[in-house]
Amino acid sequence: MNARSTPGLLTVAALTVAVLAVSSSAPLIAFAAAPALAIAFWRNSLAFAALTPISAGPRRAEVRTLLSKDGMYCVLAGLALALHFSTWMPSVQLGSVATATALVATQPVWQGLIAVAVGGRSAAPSRTAWIGIVLAVAGVGWATGVDVGVSAQAVLADVLALIGAMAAAVYTAFGERARARLSTTTYTWTCYGTCAAVLLAVCLIGGVRLAGYDGRTWAAILALVVGAQLLGHSMFNYALQHVSATTVSVLILLEVPGAALLAWLWLGQVPRAESLPGLAVLVAGVAVVILGGARKWNGRPATASLAEAADPEQA
Repeated sequence: MNARSTPGLLTVAALTVAVLAVSSSAPLIAFAAAPALAIAFWRNSLAFAALTPISAGPRRAEVRTLLSKDGMYCVLAGLALALHFSTWMPSVQLGSVATATALVATQPVWQGLIAVAVGGRSAAPSRTAWIGIVLAVAGVGWATGVDVGVSAQAVLADVLALIGAMAAAVYTAFGERARARLSTTTYTWTCYGTCAAVLLAVCLIGGVRLAGYDGRTWAAILALVVGAQLLGHSMFNYALQHVSATTVSVLILLEVPGAALLAWLWLGQVPRAESLPGLAVLVAGVAVVILGGARKWNGRPATASLAEAADPEQA
């Protein structure tokens, strides 16, 4: 029997931990009493530092190959990741955790459109995926339309979250190229390092305070590094050895209600009732995009890309 057809208790536990880890990302960002750009810098620089002993040790031979085209893809991915973090993370602090998390979950939609732009008609999403794209866009319109009547700040938060989703799609598109020949550790080490360097420059130029936070803020930043940045990503990658990328990608969507629930219980952010149907349509549309892409490409590329970006962010 195929190992993927009967995931064991350890795999189920890994997936549970991963979903909880990525679901905590947005509430922790909203909780931390620090500028979003500073949180993004520390999140990536500390993850880079944590991976350095491996890159400088067992992976040092592979690191020497980064002067090739693969290294360029890693750097480009890091630049896109910096844009993702510098837009999505402020959106969490400016608006609703539930809406920001749902909007950044539209990444597979933009991933499919990138495939069309780069690969032409042969790479176009399937008919089912296009139905999902329409549903997702309708859900975005519904959810963000509610925010138009709330405040200009809420609208800005929605726009930033959408840009963050687009940047995450570009990040995984470049990452997919780099990962063709590089290990996950070498790729993420280079990508996180590039992202941290860019964010450091932005913070210094913009006069963003990088230190002097209280203990709870540093605890939140460390929890982000250990949880969403390292543990969540690692557990999803472990699970990919035992379940399909499509299954992992759909499970990642649980971050949307998970983050909303944590924000409600922990931060007292009650989702606006009138936006909930739109968020539900959005999540359903993204799920259809993922499943439609899985049928056309046998699990690649949209599903695998989302699994690789288990933070969008992707979350």
